[in-house]
Parts: sequence; structure tokens; C-alpha cells
Amino acid sequence: MVYASTEPGYHHAIAGAASGCLTRFICQPLDVVKIRFQLQVEPIKKNSNSKYKSMIQSFQLIAKEESFRALWKGHVPAQLLSVIYGTNQFYVYTIINQHLETLEYLKEKHKTTHFLAGSLAGCFATITSFPLDTIRTRLIAQSTQSQTYKGTLDSCAIIYKTESPKGFFRGLLPTLLQIAPHAGLQFGTYEIVKDIKFFEPDADIPEDHHHHKKIGIINTLVAGCLAGLVAKTIVYPLDLARKRLQIQGFEHGRKGFGNFFKCNGLVDCLVLTAKQEGVPGLFKGLGPSQFKAALMTALHFTFYEQTLYLIRSFNETE
Repeated sequence: MVYASTEPGYHHAIAGAASGCLTRFICQPLDVVKIRFQLQVEPIKKNSNSKYKSMIQSFQLIAKEESFRALWKGHVPAQLLSVIYGTNQFYVYTIINQHLETLEYLKEKHKTTHFLAGSLAGCFATITSFPLDTIRTRLIAQSTQSQTYKGTLDSCAIIYKTESPKGFFRGLLPTLLQIAPHAGLQFGTYEIVKDIKFFEPDADIPEDHHHHKKIGIINTLVAGCLAGLVAKTIVYPLDLARKRLQIQGFEHGRKGFGNFFKCNGLVDCLVLTAKQEGVPGLFKGLGPSQFKAALMTALHFTFYEQTLYLIRSFNETE
């Protein structure tokens, strides 16, 4: 299981890294479209003059204007982000859970421990990987008409030189405000749903001699899908604000994408978005984001559980 494990923490770190790598590669095109939607000031409607009008149209337009490979734009920093994030998140989650479950007043409060451990693990993983999140957002956000960055290393050098190290952490506050409840809800929902017998009876799920139940693939897919949907929908406006804050000072790289959204902080970003685009503007790109969150979380937990099971099986054969 993800929790109450006595095995080495690095097993969870390895499983988290593998899960992050595989999941990112599959879901990167959805992330590209989601970020393009979040950064577009104009409405996302079929009968509008906006650049991006729907998910399918966006996929087709990006592939046509920027090549099919552009759907994986920013993939290198995104891949590094996912590996670092996945490694730290699952490792810290496991360690914190182990400590919380030793506390007498939390021993029987599993939902509380899952939420707290998930929130703290999410915050730690976010801080350690945030510069890569800023870089991949910039790479995805830039237009072909005014390509500012040539790649990951080039973007690092330019941001450091022109914006100072602080430039790598633009939007960190709304991200932490978002990730704490998001990760807590994600892990909490997952832990509740994954053991429901409706999906896969316990009789079909073997345990190893360490009493680690192998979580069935159907369980992890369904539990992960629901966890992703619930968590993402609740905190979505903060996710949108994070992306808009990360491109502040990057007007020159957004030519051809419509009006540039300017703001001076988290509250100003949320207020201006609601004022200029209406309350629905705070949920711009929610559709592809929900689809991505459901798919990505389902795959993330599934790859994690299966990799962890393989590591246990390999150690038992030695």
C-alpha cells in the first residue's frame, strides 16, 4: 500500500520517479493545450475570434502551425519536473505517514493522516521542482513568431540574467495555496476509493509475505481518476492564477496569441480575471484540465503501485 509501509523509503521514491516519467510522456499534449487555454484572455468559444476555440481545434492548430512535435513542447523540463516531483512526493508522503501513524491521537484517523501527509508532501515536492515548472510554462507559452528561448538551458540562462533567481519562482504562493489542498484531497480520495471491493474483490488481489496488498489495476485507475477530478476541480482558479503569474514579464514571447494578461500578484490576478472575463474566466481550460487530471492521476497512481509491486517482487527473489 501507499501508506503504513515498513519498507525502505527509497522504494517509494523509485516508484514515484518511474510513475512521473511515464505519465508525463503520455499526458504532455493535454498539458500544452491546457496551458494555452489558461493564458488566453479571449473566450474559448467556437464562434469567436480567439486563437484557440476548443480542444480538438487546438490540437489541430498547434500541429499545423508549429508541427506535431509542438504538442510535446517543454517536454524536457516537464519530464525533469515530473521525475523530481514524483520522487519527492511519494517518498515524503510515505515518511510523513509513518510518523503520523505513530501518534496516538491520529492512529485511527486515517483520512486525516492521508490528507495531512499528502498536503505536506505536495508542498515539498512543489518547492523543489518549481523552477522547472516555470521553464516549461514559458516554453509552452512562447510563440513561433517571437521565439525567446531555444531550449531548457537557454531559458534558464535568460530568466536568471534578465529576471534574477526570483524569476524562477513567480507564482509560487498560489501554487502552494493550491497544492496543499489539492495533494491532500488527491491522496485522501485515492486511499478511500482504491480499497472499495466493487472494483476488484479482495479474493483476486494477492498479498506478499510482508502483507503488502497488491492494488489491482482497475482499482488504481478508477481511484486515481476520481482523485484527480475532485482535487483539480476544487482548486482550479489557483492553478489558472499560477500560470498567468509565471508569464509576467514575458510579453515579448506572446506575440500572435492575442491580448497579454498583466497582473500584480495573486489577488490582483484573480480579481482582474473575474472582472475582464467573468467568473467563468477563472475556470478557463477546466475541461481539458479535468480530462488531463483524471487521466494523469489515474496513470500516476497505477504506474506507482505497479512499479512498487515489481520492486517488492524483485527483492523477494534475491
